[in-house]
Amino acid sequence: MSKTKEVWVLGFALFAMFFGAGNLIFPPSLGVATGSNWFVASLGFLITGAGLPLLGVLAFTKCSSLDDFASKVSPRFNILFCSLLILVIGPFFALPRTGSTTFELAVQPFFANQGNVVISIISSTLFFAITYLLTVKENKVTDIIGKYLTPIILAMLAIIFVRGMTMDIGTPVPTAQTTNLFARGFIDGYQTMDALASILFGLVIVAGLKSKGVTEVKEQQYYLVRAGVIAATGLGLIYLFLTYFGALVSGEALNNTTSPALYIAEATLGSMGRIIFGICVGAACLTTAVGLAALTADWFSKLLNISYTKLLIITCVFSTVIAIGGVDMIVKLSIPMLLLLYPLTIVLILMNLANLKAIYFKLGTYTVLVVTLIEVIGSTFKVAPFTSLVTSIPLGGAGFPWLVPFVVSLGVAYLLDVTVYSKKST
Repeated sequence: MSKTKEVWVLGFALFAMFFGAGNLIFPPSLGVATGSNWFVASLGFLITGAGLPLLGVLAFTKCSSLDDFASKVSPRFNILFCSLLILVIGPFFALPRTGSTTFELAVQPFFANQGNVVISIISSTLFFAITYLLTVKENKVTDIIGKYLTPIILAMLAIIFVRGMTMDIGTPVPTAQTTNLFARGFIDGYQTMDALASILFGLVIVAGLKSKGVTEVKEQQYYLVRAGVIAATGLGLIYLFLTYFGALVSGEALNNTTSPALYIAEATLGSMGRIIFGICVGAACLTTAVGLAALTADWFSKLLNISYTKLLIITCVFSTVIAIGGVDMIVKLSIPMLLLLYPLTIVLILMNLANLKAIYFKLGTYTVLVVTLIEVIGSTFKVAPFTSLVTSIPLGGAGFPWLVPFVVSLGVAYLLDVTVYSKKST
């Protein structure tokens, strides 16, 4: 296979990995929230939703395994960080969200006038029972679903885009969100959790390249940069258009996270098209759920020496309970953890790409950890002194209190590196 063809194949593989059907609900929601100011917000969303996942994959050309990702901070920190990451994209938030998204997009429209709680319990229980059955044994059903559903969803999105651009579905209106628009989009992009998942996807992609004889770092980067641009461009265009369509309907009373996506689907495809779209997205969420459940059970079975099947049952039962609360509840609960985990992930990705020494990892990571802990405690528990401290940091009021302290910590690490540590080495 020629290099060009290999790049395109790898690019589409990366796109398919990151094209989580559940993520389609967040750009329209951002558009509704920002209205006529949607474009600036979308730029922030594109960085965390499309750009950072690419950098996360590239980071694994510099570290050989998940055990090495944050080991320069300390081996214990690496285990804790990776375990927390897997819990976040597993049973804490991303995994139950697949069940909630399926209920709200594919099931709830059929029971508009019925008791939502009871139906949600039934829907979530069935969803994760099926997830368990498909995960506990090797099963090709999810491969078949994934193979055919992604093209179907893309085709439906193409129709939505064309019809949305040629129909009058609304006009962007001013909304309450008029400041910190870039930061709003950047932080909303955390909800895709793709930068977190990229750490795991990077392992798979780099291992695949090595199995084909691509072992040199420069050659791996040749493939990954070009394939990543293809994947990021595809994701970016989808997110950009969906944010714009969300802005078009910002004048409507759309009060939860999933309602803008459903409204846009119905406005462009009609009632039947909306139902078909919801079912396709729900089925695609199932394939994501199978992968996340398997990942969680596999990681913790090795870490805790507990059987894979037992951990899979625990994961699915826990996810069922959380999923019943709905997408909005999960999004709200996830915000503090994502505000803590995402800045850490960003700086670890950047330091791995730069192949920095341990002193940079230690100072940079712990500095960001302290700042984000103060931010999360202040915002979550309304601790006024912490909030005041965060806003007094440069860029703190704009939503990036960790950025300047991180840069300063790298400067301090450099001074220590060229003075104290260089003298010790000589």
